[in-house]
Amino acid sequence: MTDFRTLLSGASTRRQVLRAGTSAAATMIAAKTFAPAGAFAQGAGPETTKAKLGFIALTDAGPLFVAKEKGFFDKYGMTEVEIAKQSSWGTTRDNLVLGSAGGGIDGAHILSPMPYLITTGAVTQNKQPTPMMILGRLNVAGQCISVGQEYADLKLGVDSKPFKAALEAKKAGGKEVKAAMTFPGGTHDLWIRYWLAAGGVDPNKDIQTIVVPPAQMVANMKVGTMDTFCVCEPWNEQLKNQKIGYTALTTGELWDKHPEKAFAMRADYVETNPKSAKALLMAVMEAQQWCEKPENKQELATICAKRNWIGAPVSDIDERMKGNFDYGAGKPLVENSPFRMRYWDDNAGYPYKSHDLWFITEDQRWGYLPADLDAKALIDKVNREDLWRDAAKDLGVSGVPASASRGVEKFFDGKVFDPEKPADYLASLDIKRMA
Repeated sequence: MTDFRTLLSGASTRRQVLRAGTSAAATMIAAKTFAPAGAFAQGAGPETTKAKLGFIALTDAGPLFVAKEKGFFDKYGMTEVEIAKQSSWGTTRDNLVLGSAGGGIDGAHILSPMPYLITTGAVTQNKQPTPMMILGRLNVAGQCISVGQEYADLKLGVDSKPFKAALEAKKAGGKEVKAAMTFPGGTHDLWIRYWLAAGGVDPNKDIQTIVVPPAQMVANMKVGTMDTFCVCEPWNEQLKNQKIGYTALTTGELWDKHPEKAFAMRADYVETNPKSAKALLMAVMEAQQWCEKPENKQELATICAKRNWIGAPVSDIDERMKGNFDYGAGKPLVENSPFRMRYWDDNAGYPYKSHDLWFITEDQRWGYLPADLDAKALIDKVNREDLWRDAAKDLGVSGVPASASRGVEKFFDGKVFDPEKPADYLASLDIKRMA
């Protein structure tokens, strides 16, 4: 396994190339976040004004919606940005492999582990690698694990042990039990596996794990396809509002301020168009700041609800976006939840390398990535936190993390992930697929 200290060492030739290519443009960008419109375009502008970005109908794609609707892409010279809805994470993967030149997309709102799985070819057709780069994180926390109404009496929370007993009783009656997530090895898969395993449920043996696109979760729960699922909003709230099930927990209760979605692009786009990539990133970062402001939450919910974006009632979106959680099943109402999604505060936008190491370690835990993978080399290749820092400097962002590691992370069940000792973390876990 990788010693995380090596991830922070050495100068990056790639970074030098980027700075050389963007220095002229950088001098023309206003230092403050809300610079005059078109500031980027007035200087040595982007190599191309075009980009096609994918998204899934989830509230953590909000910064892309806002960057488009509020004109932030235009502001930084990216006047021909198309934001294209994807039907599933599998479709997102396939379209990233194609690239816009092949009728696909250049980048996307994406589950944070996916750029690594795509770069290695672990999840692509014929295992063909497609190099990706993470430019920034889009949010922290804000996902939920929901269960069917048949388990309402249990009032399930972070402890999945009562769920284990209920699942065993159901199986004893000859019925199947299933857990749904959105993409193998993605964040939702890892959250629900962690929750189940912490309570003694082996997700590889005790319950069948299935893949269901986010927008189809509620409909599938309604017809009894699964017993539990993990996804972002608005689908957990919609499930509760339709009285089909309830929220057991928000994923921030498993791991406070955990990383979630990323803004990632094909490596060839970034390498060919470094100034365009930086302009896109700056637009998204400005949108994240807008999304974080309390006074914008209702408008953000209204934007997200639009048919061309999520296409759901505002009532399924706005309360949890503001941090108010009615879990359902008679569980206590939580207002101003500390586990609500953050788009910018708590360094939500910065792509910590230590977090990517956790994702890789968990994907090794469950057999999605090989145990002998050189995690350092892969993270250095995919994670472009250097580009994020350059963009933050030009935006006048304060409080940029001093290190690419957030340090030791602690989980609800007492487990600890030290990014300098990932092997120790793996050894501490009782349930895992790898030997």
